[in-house]
Amino acid sequence: MKLKNYKLGFDIWGLLLFLIIMIPNFIWFVVPAPNDVLRTDSVTEQIDSIASICQVLMVIALCIFVNRKKCKLYITPLIIAVIICCLLYFVSWIGYYGGIVNMFTILGLTFFPCLAFMFFTIDRKNMIAIVPISIFTICHLIYGIVNFIV
Repeated sequence: MKLKNYKLGFDIWGLLLFLIIMIPNFIWFVVPAPNDVLRTDSVTEQIDSIASICQVLMVIALCIFVNRKKCKLYITPLIIAVIICCLLYFVSWIGYYGGIVNMFTILGLTFFPCLAFMFFTIDRKNMIAIVPISIFTICHLIYGIVNFIV
């Protein structure tokens, strides 16, 4: 990765992806689910803190670091994967609000948004964002697995 290939700018698509993925979270903040296990106290507080920091760094990196060699955003296999991950994430939220709280739902809520960010980052050739996304993904999975699966 060569830093000279990047410029400071603003990638509206990175911000839009983040906001789209956050829509169910905004709803959840206001309208609790029937069997809302996600509102319990976390046993992975330190990992959650690291995840929160990496999430902020991820959004910043997605939005302000622009690879000079990236193309205009158009439908590619990676963007299709982003869309599929977002849809599976929304389906997981629908299942969660339908009272389905199992390993598949929890993994859907934790892994699909991370995959969407990862695929988007690779498509946009924003390798700077790979580090915070990778750390966020690991922490988010640990949170989901330790708090709700094991």
